[in-house]
Amino acid sequence: MAQDVHEDQVLGKAYDARLMRRLLQYIRPYRGSAYLAIACLLLGAAFSILQPYLTKIAIDRYIKNSNQSGLTQVAILYIGTLILVFGLSYAQTWLINLMGQKIMRDLRMEIFRHLQKLDVAFFDKNPVGRLMTRVTTDVDALNELFTAGVISVFEDVFMLSGIIIFLFLLNYKLALAIVAILPLLVLVTLMFKIKVRDSYRRVRTAIARINAFLQENITGAAVVQIFGQEKKQYDKFTLINKEHLDANVQGIFYYAIFYPLLELISALAIALIIWYGGHQVLASAMTLGTLVAFIQYSDRFFRPISDLSEKYTILQSAMASSERIFKLLDTEPSIVSTQSPRPPAIQKGRIEFRNVSFAYNPGEPVLHDISFTVEPGQKIAVVGATGAGKSTIISLLSRFYDVQQGEILIDGHNIRDFNLQQLRSSIGIVLQDVFLFSGTVAENIRLGNSGISDEEVQKAADTVHASGFIRQMEKQYASRVGERGASLSVGQKQLLAFARALAYNPKILVLDEATSSIDTETEMLIRDAIEKLMTNRTSIIIAHRLSTVQNADRIIVLHHGRIRETGTHQELLHLRGIYWKLYQLQYKDQPNAVGLVEARGSEA
Repeated sequence: MAQDVHEDQVLGKAYDARLMRRLLQYIRPYRGSAYLAIACLLLGAAFSILQPYLTKIAIDRYIKNSNQSGLTQVAILYIGTLILVFGLSYAQTWLINLMGQKIMRDLRMEIFRHLQKLDVAFFDKNPVGRLMTRVTTDVDALNELFTAGVISVFEDVFMLSGIIIFLFLLNYKLALAIVAILPLLVLVTLMFKIKVRDSYRRVRTAIARINAFLQENITGAAVVQIFGQEKKQYDKFTLINKEHLDANVQGIFYYAIFYPLLELISALAIALIIWYGGHQVLASAMTLGTLVAFIQYSDRFFRPISDLSEKYTILQSAMASSERIFKLLDTEPSIVSTQSPRPPAIQKGRIEFRNVSFAYNPGEPVLHDISFTVEPGQKIAVVGATGAGKSTIISLLSRFYDVQQGEILIDGHNIRDFNLQQLRSSIGIVLQDVFLFSGTVAENIRLGNSGISDEEVQKAADTVHASGFIRQMEKQYASRVGERGASLSVGQKQLLAFARALAYNPKILVLDEATSSIDTETEMLIRDAIEKLMTNRTSIIIAHRLSTVQNADRIIVLHHGRIRETGTHQELLHLRGIYWKLYQLQYKDQPNAVGLVEARGSEA
């Protein structure tokens, strides 16, 4: 959480040319819309700049001379410019916002596609909340840049330039008086930028804390309720929420000072124009129409400056967001498919671990010199105390991580030589913590594989005895399971996981504590299903409950990351080693259990 907050409060440069060039690449597919929007924007600004000059013409030429027909023509022309400005403003707003939405879609798809390629080690180090912020909040900040920043700046600059040109054409002395106010305006704007930058940093920090706190508490809502921590967590959230409120109030305070101050400076400028210009009119050195046009131009002169101040904040936010997004996109996955995979596919499913050593963190080895072989169709079990390295073996087999020493072979080929997707699709894994998506029952069994027919889905469910509870659901296979399978029991989710593994028909099957969360009755139901599932498949069973591995062809006992014992259930009991101690611990309430098993083994 501290790292998230630190990353979100760093704003970086207000403008970074390297980042901006990279951001502009996303406009390229829509450059036609961008050019058209800029054209509409500039034309609209031009017609808008023309309006005060039309007022001057109306006063000096027609009102002064009581020319009603000429006045009517100017009024019609003025209305025409208003209609054109409205139409052009509508067109450029539609084009810019549509382009912004498409760029957001493209950027989110690029980030999501990149996240799918990243290895598991990356997600171990990066919290989910931070990655979600990249796809949502940071992309939204870039949308604001594209829709209200990068293109709209053209309008502000063009408007300012046009107004200054017209001011000097009308009366250069009065124009110089207006320009003389600019240093004061620049000073006020710079002070505003500094104060708002600090306020904006505080707001982002507070938002990061709120997001992290909410994610943690919503995910762990059951734990909070079980231990009666609602009041304590509510009080914590109150403090965090107040930080966010205080940061926003500070920003509101600076905005409340800046804009009225801008209006005051604008009013002073207009007062100066009226005072000086009025004397010029009385002295017949300036026409009344010129004075009125000057007042209108000076009023419009300060609007782009106000807009540019807002765009500074937008630009600063976008630069910070783009830096975080591109940092994510530039993170290369450490585990990728080989350029030219040699074996076309896994045929037999023979597994060999050859002198494998591995550590998640340097200097903290989890596996030491692991070597074993699983022949095609053979089922082996891996047992050991918590932290012995059992699940790590499965992660390495699936290439979620790469080994640091040794090699893992399937059908005699190093797993690095296989296409990554092909390798993983050939390994069916049923985990202890089953993850279900918020779709239908059938969708969670099929898991996006359109090649699995409805009949195959139902057959897989029948085989693992999942069809019993599925048929009791209102829409059966079309029933929605809720987020993470919220509407299902732990046992039902496990049954769906077995059905999913069977539907994919993998060459290699891995059961990682797959029955540890299932009640005895459900376990009895799926034992038969497991036997069918393992038929003609190379199978690896990771288990704490030794009752589930007694029929394995071979049992491997891990202890502190090393293989200490290997053999059948009976052989390991006779050794009276680690496995025998584990068995004793699990059956300590049944003192005769071990003796009975050994006796049966002797009789056999």
